[in-house]
Amino acid sequence: MSAWVLPDHIADVLPSEARHIEELRRGLLDTARGYGYELVMPPLIEHLESLLTGTGEALDLQTFKLVDQLSGRTLGLRADSTPQVARIDAHLLNRQGVARLSYCGPVVHTRLESPLASREPLQFGAEIYGHAGLEADLEIIELAQACLLAAGVGHLHLDMADVRVIDAVLSPVRLSAAMVLRIHAALAAKDVAELDVLARDLPAIVRRDLCALPRLFGDLTVLDEARQALQPSAELHAALDNLRWLASHAQGVDVSIDLADLRGYAYYTGMRFALFASGQQGRAGQSVELARGGRYDEVGAVFGRKRPAVGFSLDLKDLVSAVSPRALVAAIRAPWGMDADLREAVAALRLQGHTVVCVLPGHEQEVDEFHCDRELTKDTARANAWTVRNIQMETRK
Repeated sequence: MSAWVLPDHIADVLPSEARHIEELRRGLLDTARGYGYELVMPPLIEHLESLLTGTGEALDLQTFKLVDQLSGRTLGLRADSTPQVARIDAHLLNRQGVARLSYCGPVVHTRLESPLASREPLQFGAEIYGHAGLEADLEIIELAQACLLAAGVGHLHLDMADVRVIDAVLSPVRLSAAMVLRIHAALAAKDVAELDVLARDLPAIVRRDLCALPRLFGDLTVLDEARQALQPSAELHAALDNLRWLASHAQGVDVSIDLADLRGYAYYTGMRFALFASGQQGRAGQSVELARGGRYDEVGAVFGRKRPAVGFSLDLKDLVSAVSPRALVAAIRAPWGMDADLREAVAALRLQGHTVVCVLPGHEQEVDEFHCDRELTKDTARANAWTVRNIQMETRK
């Protein structure tokens, strides 16, 4: 095997795609800042217990582990940024009121989340700490929509769920953590046969409600169906009421409900959502999930400061494949030379914000990497002067 062959599902990002990803990154960060979110930059690597405590088995399986040569302690490469942002909120900022935080950086996964996924996503996210109300939930959904619209995604579909529904269904029984994980996995896969097996020894009402959940998906009428089909409880009704309120206030997006959706990491405690690109922007015309988020009020508890929290994240590498390529930024082609007036003219154009590509000697006939629609040429009417001319205009003549 060649020494320079990369690991499976790890890839270099070449100039055209890298430029597009960077433009999207800047646009998303600007959008979050427009909503009042402050940027944080957690480290790529930290002590394993800080990354994983309270996050569940799924994140543990996704995390690369290694030994710190300085301390001998086990370290982890982050597979998700939310536990780190929760640590920052709890220990470094330690604010009493609301904290709105955003981030963007690579995460590394041991396993694929989907067949076409990268194991090194570029994760962008935004989170609100300190407000338990539905207002924060709605703001996060609206910000996720705004980010995708700013990236050029046209038609969006919002799919919603709430972890408290399955918690209400299972509340009459005491189950081991391993059993709950198996039930969650079967629900996420809508594996009715596996659910039947897992629910075989449970009370009849619990078994009935558990097996009904995979069928409770569709439009908002699902919320009414759930009230009729599931054993009533204060926790269940609160979850259904919250979903109805959020769905009724979500603007400019189609909404669906899936009460068995338990995908993602185990730290979610309430509302969950995913945003999909539908129609022509999906791969092969299919809907593609682009952002995922929800409420996770327990995530800071392991750091000694339990705070209400809600947020979302997305992978910029996935996003760039779901939006149309952007046109190259126009640039100015200039000759290379040591003439003081030429160098001064080039420097002045760059200070004005123009991209100026100097053609190195012997490479005059090469195709430009940039869209050079203008060129810097000697001004024959004025001594020691240079002027910018439109290449396309002269070509048409």
